[in-house]
Amino acid sequence: MAEFIPLLMFITICLVLMLGYPVAFSLSGTALIFAGLGIVTGYFDPTFLSALPNRIFGTINNTTLIAVPLFVMMGVMLEKSRVAEQLLGNMASLFGSLRGGLAISVVVVGTLLAASTGIVGATVVTMGLLSLPTMLNRQYDPKMATGVICATGTLGQIIPPSIALVLLGDILSSAYQQAQLNMGIYNPKTVSVGDLFIGALVPGLLLVILYIAYLFIYVHIRPNAASRHQNTERVSVPQLLSGLLPPVILIIAVLGSILAGAATPTEAAGVGALGATLLAAFKGELTIPRLREVGQSTVKVTCMVFMILIGAAVFSLVFRGFGGEEQIHHLFESMPGGVMGATLVVMIVIFLLGFILDFIEITFVVVPIVGPILLTMGVDPIWLGIMIAINLQTSFLTPPFGFALFYLRGVAPVSVRTSDIYRGVLPFVVIQLFLLLMIARWPTIVTFLPNWFASL
Repeated sequence: MAEFIPLLMFITICLVLMLGYPVAFSLSGTALIFAGLGIVTGYFDPTFLSALPNRIFGTINNTTLIAVPLFVMMGVMLEKSRVAEQLLGNMASLFGSLRGGLAISVVVVGTLLAASTGIVGATVVTMGLLSLPTMLNRQYDPKMATGVICATGTLGQIIPPSIALVLLGDILSSAYQQAQLNMGIYNPKTVSVGDLFIGALVPGLLLVILYIAYLFIYVHIRPNAASRHQNTERVSVPQLLSGLLPPVILIIAVLGSILAGAATPTEAAGVGALGATLLAAFKGELTIPRLREVGQSTVKVTCMVFMILIGAAVFSLVFRGFGGEEQIHHLFESMPGGVMGATLVVMIVIFLLGFILDFIEITFVVVPIVGPILLTMGVDPIWLGIMIAINLQTSFLTPPFGFALFYLRGVAPVSVRTSDIYRGVLPFVVIQLFLLLMIARWPTIVTFLPNWFASL
């Protein structure tokens, strides 16, 4: 009976979320109900719950997460000051001759934002605030609009500089050295975060190209999914640059400060929030009522994001208390198939864990266990790191548990149904799985650039 409880938890939370209850309270509430029943029946050790205050404090005390409210403020400021509408409008003018030009411009803008934040929650929320109202106002299909926003929002996992790649690079470096020592190599090679950054460039760009190609084909097959009032109005170059250049410069400044090593993502978030405020002031949109509105929206969205993180922490703690993590490990150990079989099992396990754990927990709990084993079997560390990053990105996007879907649901209008979001992201999940298969079949997609730079 006890071994089925983690599976029952998984099924229950799926049903509760499908009924439309708030995500954060669904995660924590379901977990606490199961924990209470487990304590009464003797299947759950109540001492597990004693770790809950430390886990919540660790979430709140995580300095990296300080970037969340700052990036949220940046997105809200750009939206409330009408910069977002001008930015997307001008980007759509660039693609005005194409059907669905606004959706394609969302991919371009979302890619820049994803690169500048590196945090899935902040990127999805920012893109949701930045572009979803504009797309809905222009009569875009809600499924298409929410799907492209969620998909581009998760690009922060793979497009450098990415916090996920930084953490993976540190863990894989230690795992690679341990694997080589286990093989009797006492002068081990090293793998750095920079190697992962270089290795992620081609897959990240491929993913963006595949997104745009899908949108281009989809809107020609189903014209009603795109705007019924295409913005084909020609604008002069000065008009185009006046709306496009300032926000693009802001995004590039955020990204450039990180790439140049002048700022951490949290510090760069401060640059983005300040820059968005100055941009609003420059456009004459910064007033006391608008500042109050921005502050209230920022607090509301930030609370939503942190409540989801806390709810996920409670759920994962109870899930582990019922032995769910051990069951996953036993499944991995019992699977045959050599290197490919072991790698496939690891990818499936990480994909499933991505539903209930964030990438930081997976990086520090799962990768140190499975990493040395796979690297000892001859798996390339850079290839493995990129596969894990894209896999997690796909997990965060997959219904019904994808964190990106939760974040967008929190900022989407009531008129947008949860089922619209779920159906909208499915094609992008397929695209990401296709990219994973491409990288598995042709590893040089990842390893070519790092090897070329190493040879210089």
